[in-house]
Amino acid sequence: MPAFAAARLLTPTDEIEDALVLVEDGRILEISLRSNRQLPAKISVTDFGDGVIAPGYVDLHIHGSAGYDVMDETAEALPAIERLLARHGVTSYFPTTVTAPLDTTLRALERLTNAIEKREKGNQDGDVRAVPLGIHLEGPFICHTRRGVHPPESLLAPSLNSFEKFWQAARGRIRMMTIAPELEGATEVIAEAARRGVCVSLGHSDADFAAAERGIAAGARHATHTFNAMRPLDHRSPGILGAVLTDARVSADIIADGVHVDPAVVKLFADAKGPENTVLITDTISATGMPDGRYRLGSFEVDVRDGKCMAGGKLAGSVLTMDRAVRNLAAFAEWDLPRAVAAASRNPARAARIANKGTLAVGADADFIVLNPEGEVLRTFVGGMEWSK
Repeated sequence: MPAFAAARLLTPTDEIEDALVLVEDGRILEISLRSNRQLPAKISVTDFGDGVIAPGYVDLHIHGSAGYDVMDETAEALPAIERLLARHGVTSYFPTTVTAPLDTTLRALERLTNAIEKREKGNQDGDVRAVPLGIHLEGPFICHTRRGVHPPESLLAPSLNSFEKFWQAARGRIRMMTIAPELEGATEVIAEAARRGVCVSLGHSDADFAAAERGIAAGARHATHTFNAMRPLDHRSPGILGAVLTDARVSADIIADGVHVDPAVVKLFADAKGPENTVLITDTISATGMPDGRYRLGSFEVDVRDGKCMAGGKLAGSVLTMDRAVRNLAAFAEWDLPRAVAAASRNPARAARIANKGTLAVGADADFIVLNPEGEVLRTFVGGMEWSK
């Protein structure tokens, strides 16, 4: 039974000083004040000194990293991606597809599902890394006008028949889906996906306010990379952003890299959605953790220079890491560390209804990170086991 101690612990909503955490069988057994707890001599305590124990980060939008794409067919792809995620504090994530020909997407969904089911059987190879919890289907049910870099020839009109094909290929492992609510057939697909427990997220959309609200009424409860690939906010025609920013039923995520959204607008977003409904994502591609150059996103190539990922003159994902996103949010929105940490842990887990992740509590999975007081990741633990280079 390992035990861990630190000067501070963030649950993340509560802060405990001089904290002690006991772990058993990959779950948190106890959280207490170190000064109030006498441990048997046989239990050794790992003391992180003035470090901060916080929940492991949960990233709902990952296309790749470490030179690999989640849709790659090579066996090395996901493990390499997951090691880099763990290095930056992410302990669980949703591998995210990008619009591609139907058969390519179906094969990718099958491969990702195989990987998810294999990890559910336990860490068989002893390699501690981030865990895939479900699939985020980004496209093909998105708007041509706001498709970004998604290939136009592979976009599909939303239909229950097409959704069922994706669902069957993923064997029910689609946990999140980005969809444009204004498209014909979208309302029916949103309602059915929500009925099956999918976190339906509004995005890549040119919807007006009324269409966005219809999507929310049908069951959408989240928004994808807010401001990006969306109709701009207008004071007389608020559109989808007016709905996303003002509707309390909707949580929303944002890419806080200072490239996709100006820092002042990140603060505006955080003020609007608040500490409960602000979610950080990275939207990373295969170039993350790699030198500048040309990399793949799904079936097309992206040029990466000075932190910008570009394809055809448009932004195409990011090379942001979640630990940097947390520190950026704290700086841009003038938030303290606990609120910024919550936006990368509790809030995404709650938005996607992921149990036992994103929070430190008795019975929760022992997925946690150790930060220095400035929020830099020092160590990462998945199921109570430490990731190491």
